[in-house]
Amino acid sequence: MCALCGVLGGRGYWSDSAAAPAAFAGRTEPQTRLGERQARTRLLNRVLKHQGIRVKDWSGSSYLLTSLTGRTAIVGSIGELWAAAERLSARTIDPLDEAYLATLAGVSPGTAP
Repeated sequence: MCALCGVLGGRGYWSDSAAAPAAFAGRTEPQTRLGERQARTRLLNRVLKHQGIRVKDWSGSSYLLTSLTGRTAIVGSIGELWAAAERLSARTIDPLDEAYLATLAGVSPGTAP
């Protein structure tokens, strides 16, 4: 199968409410698959900005990652995204790094939030 056919088939991700409606039955506001992916992509961009990685939704079934140098990767899930981001940035992404957490919180490293 060619890569495009694999992308067009798409598959639900465990965190999509469309993939597991019973798990999100208590939700009061309406959600669409597209709206969830857009919100997830915005959050991923906020988290990966520190690494110099930009994320775009690609065809509603994959993510396109781009580094500051123009290197790109297409991944099918968030689970694959982290390894690809590390390859593109040539750095280990440590989610507990103090400078990284301070950047996410919008404060200078070493200062109280």
